[in-house]
Amino acid sequence: MAASKDTQSEQSYLDEIKSNIECRSADDFLRVWEHYDADGNGYIEDKELIHFFSELMGTKDNPEAISAEKLAGYMEKYDKNLDGKIEMKELAEILRPEEKFLLLFRTNELRSSDEFMESWQKYDTDKSGYIEAGELKSFIRDLLENPRPGSQKTEDAAEPLTEETLARYTETMLKLFDRNGDGKLEINEMARLLPVRENFLMRFEGSLLSRGPGKKDLSKDEFNRVFGHYDRDGNGTIEGEELIGFLEDLLEHEQKSADNTSLKSWGDYILDKCDVNNDGRLQKDELARFLLPSPRSDKA
Repeated sequence: MAASKDTQSEQSYLDEIKSNIECRSADDFLRVWEHYDADGNGYIEDKELIHFFSELMGTKDNPEAISAEKLAGYMEKYDKNLDGKIEMKELAEILRPEEKFLLLFRTNELRSSDEFMESWQKYDTDKSGYIEAGELKSFIRDLLENPRPGSQKTEDAAEPLTEETLARYTETMLKLFDRNGDGKLEINEMARLLPVRENFLMRFEGSLLSRGPGKKDLSKDEFNRVFGHYDRDGNGTIEGEELIGFLEDLLEHEQKSADNTSLKSWGDYILDKCDVNNDGRLQKDELARFLLPSPRSDKA
């Protein structure tokens, strides 16, 4: 299908402005990202945005040229998830580095936290709780050689993947996502590389944990929908990867750290409070003790 005039115009515009920032390879992309993400928090935001767009638009000697109105217009165009920041995937789409590397950002979105945990378990082959360099290399190979349905794949990206390219991409992705510099990815670092499309619990405003002001009291129907969402196999319990997926979503919803240590401690805490029969799983009435107001705990 031929590209629309709007699409052609957008591509022409991108080709024109990206020439102001050289980014042809994976190494270039790493250099550009580290340059503009000055505080290293994983986003280009606040004053970093002015710096980035002034150079992108060729006005770096006059950053005042990027007015608040112009900045809002740029963000409307490029901030696809509307969070007020530019993340790696959005930067990759603006700068369009080499096609095979760009494909890593186009094919890695998952449907749910359960699917994330399935991927984690698959590639954490030694069960160390980390994705190490060799395991990450396997992940990248699979992602590029077997892209997800619906991913945009060009002729350049379809060319055979060489071992040299694979090693280079692995090293670059480690540098991009290994926030603590230990040479491996822990679960919250991998979550940035392999983002989940939707956190189901984000549908509910207010805290699900707090007992004070701002507490969200789930209705029985809402609770049943939550349980049904995370009980993927429909066996009446949330267990294993389902439980980890639920905990990961819950901690993100509550704006708490979701690293390996936090997931384990929260998992132990919830099981200690709710797992009445000590089978290491959560049945519906057990999870209700945690999520529903006390008077309704035994009526789910």
